[in-house]
Amino acid sequence: MNWYLDVLKKYAVFNGRAQRKEYWYFILFNMIISIVLGIIDGGMGSFSAQTGIGLLGSLYMLAVFLPGIAVSIRRLHDTARSGWWLLIALLPLIGVIVLIVFMVQDSKPGANQYGVNPKGTAA
Repeated sequence: MNWYLDVLKKYAVFNGRAQRKEYWYFILFNMIISIVLGIIDGGMGSFSAQTGIGLLGSLYMLAVFLPGIAVSIRRLHDTARSGWWLLIALLPLIGVIVLIVFMVQDSKPGANQYGVNPKGTAA
């Protein structure tokens, strides 16, 4: 849970680097929270079948939109790539696959132009 809260503490920090663990735990907690909010929305009757999301889910997505972009950019920085690579996700299917491959790669050892290695180990 600390990894999720650390990302929220860095709400709009787009510089620096983020470990795989920080990024993927944030994604995992987002998925779990979204499922729970979807169930609550369905029970409250605020779920819209047309949009596929309810009131609480919409509010939550708005709240974590900016931290999600920020942690994604920091994750790309950790693999020695510019945050502009995030735009590759706009390409249907292929862009998302390429982005997932980038996100699962290990950190580049040592410091790079975006900062020191968050793992704390220098090569």
